[in-house]
Amino acid sequence: MLRKNSSAFAAPPTHQIDALDWEDGSDTNPAFPQRVLVVDDSRMQRRLLSANLRKWGYEVLEAESGVEGLALCEKHDVSLILSDWMMPGMSGPEFCRAFRSMAQDGYGYFILLTSKGGSGEIAEGLNSGADDFLTKPVNSGELRARLRAGERVLQMQAALIDKNDIVNTALKRIETLYDALNHDLSEARHLQQSLVRETDIELPEGRIALNLTPSGHVGGDLVGQFRVNDHQIGLFSLDVSGHGVTSALMTARLAGYLSGLTPSQNMALSKLDNGEFSARDPADTVSDLNELLLRELETEHYFTIALSIVDMTTGLMRTVQAGHPHPVLQRRGAPLKLLGEGGMPIGLIPDAPFASFETQLIPGDRLVLHSDGITEAESPSGEMLEEEGFGAILDATRDLGGQETLDHLLGKLRAYTGATEFDDDVSALIFDYDGPAP
Repeated sequence: MLRKNSSAFAAPPTHQIDALDWEDGSDTNPAFPQRVLVVDDSRMQRRLLSANLRKWGYEVLEAESGVEGLALCEKHDVSLILSDWMMPGMSGPEFCRAFRSMAQDGYGYFILLTSKGGSGEIAEGLNSGADDFLTKPVNSGELRARLRAGERVLQMQAALIDKNDIVNTALKRIETLYDALNHDLSEARHLQQSLVRETDIELPEGRIALNLTPSGHVGGDLVGQFRVNDHQIGLFSLDVSGHGVTSALMTARLAGYLSGLTPSQNMALSKLDNGEFSARDPADTVSDLNELLLRELETEHYFTIALSIVDMTTGLMRTVQAGHPHPVLQRRGAPLKLLGEGGMPIGLIPDAPFASFETQLIPGDRLVLHSDGITEAESPSGEMLEEEGFGAILDATRDLGGQETLDHLLGKLRAYTGATEFDDDVSALIFDYDGPAP
């Protein structure tokens, strides 16, 4: 039976720093040039370490104490540190803690040289911020291996910094683009709001109030009015499918086809021989819009509309409902009345049939055109307001003016949905008919 101290269990000879027996292989350069700080109170140990580190291709700084080492770290970028544990004034772990607390551009890989090898000492070293340990007497091959490991860590850390820089640069560019886009969308919102030039209009025969509240920056809803001639006006509410920029662009295009500023381009009007304008049948107007949308605009969007032409002298109103929510007639002393039978949206199929219907208004009547963003508004539990809830709000505000009613309506919708921003565009037009002008 062999004894433990027999040659069969003899440890291989250990290369010590002070033995000057360092290997001198052909690979003498580190993976990339590194500056190494050697901290040891023994001048001989520093010289031996430094001489061989330089032979291996490292740039070397020397310090005989932790205090001197910290001063060098403040002046130079140090990527690798070899520090003795036992030093007067400031121990290796204390030096490591102080080094970690310094502001640094990059990471420094810290190796403690110690004759201590117990688990408690290792834990103390790790807690101080050390990355690795070498037990004295130091084996040269092990030291080079630990330095190489440190270099790999530093390379990975540098690569991560480079990638983070790339990501941060990309994020800054995205943020800049987002800010520019947000600014453009805000401007687009203002432009879309300008399509409703006046929100409270006084007429000799009554009053018109309008509200347009997109669900985001821009939306697909639009309400408006135009003068046909001295005794007729046009009223409309439309809703383009979808949300966002494409819907808003289509809405702006449609606004031009129903504009009161350019009657010659208004598809709801026809020009007479004397230069004046008369109203076309609303059904013919939406039929032409349907063909135009399918033939020329080349879009997957469709839209719904309620378009009314009102004779202010007689109170006779002709309306077409194309897939849009029912116009609401409020007559004093009578229940709310939903007008129309629905109809088909515009832009789905060619040659779609559209029909207009007539309604006789009397002084004191109120007409409400609106989008489905009102009736389809959802409570936090997912319950829609629907026509019944909308009607209750209209009944409660019948004695208010049109604009006051719309403001009250928006407040009720926010309270019902529990949100300040709506999931869908909200728009409405209120026309209070007083009868023919005196």
